[in-house]
Amino acid sequence: MNQSYRSDSEQETAAIASDLARRLPPGAVVLLHGELGAGKTAFVRGFVEGVGIDPYEVSSPTFTVIQEYGGGLVYHVDLYRLGSDEVSDLGLDELPENGALVCIEWAERMPYTMSGAVTVQISYLSDTARELIVKGYSER
Repeated sequence: MNQSYRSDSEQETAAIASDLARRLPPGAVVLLHGELGAGKTAFVRGFVEGVGIDPYEVSSPTFTVIQEYGGGLVYHVDLYRLGSDEVSDLGLDELPENGALVCIEWAERMPYTMSGAVTVQISYLSDTARELIVKGYSER
């Protein structure tokens, strides 16, 4: 299923993500694409809130690569500083095995695809507006 959304603020982006998180099955992976500053981390804040985790726990994991929230309920991955060979060594396929939801920023840096993953493309419409295109999700 594909859906397109318009967001005029970080709060609207978070609300879209929160709604998506509540509809995804356990073990779902969300691949986030978008330019620097497009709103990927704001999306993850809303996503974790959608599953009952405090969104203020979320920070950009650029230097730690993988953050864990809610005792393993959600994993937040940022591949911005990694090459494809380094990404291969992370074991990303293992993160959703126990039902954890996984959000991966800069997913275009992955050297392989993850079967069944949801793709979210966040694009600039203006300084404050974004378009979010969500592809490939199935609801619980």
